[in-house]
Amino acid sequence: MRSFIFKIQPRVYDEIQNGITYYNTKQKGLGRKFHIAVKSSFEIIRESPFYQVRYENVRCFPVTKFPFMVHYIIDESNNTIIVYALINTHLDPETSYINK
Repeated sequence: MRSFIFKIQPRVYDEIQNGITYYNTKQKGLGRKFHIAVKSSFEIIRESPFYQVRYENVRCFPVTKFPFMVHYIIDESNNTIIVYALINTHLDPETSYINK
């Protein structure tokens, strides 16, 4: 099995923290469940990264039980997976920073 270097762009950590903060305001402990779900998604991507390409070379993987998608690319020449966005699917994609 091929092993990839897994990199997460700094803004993704901000998105994770924003999600944790938001969900904790909705229900005690829900932010923790969100964080666990995101980490689980990262592990699945690490193990089997070749999910469907959604646009350009970007692949998307849903976060279980939360309206978020992990957006990432695979740089096969450098043996690297780069996670560059965690997008809330309930937000308008036109105003999302992914298009900026």
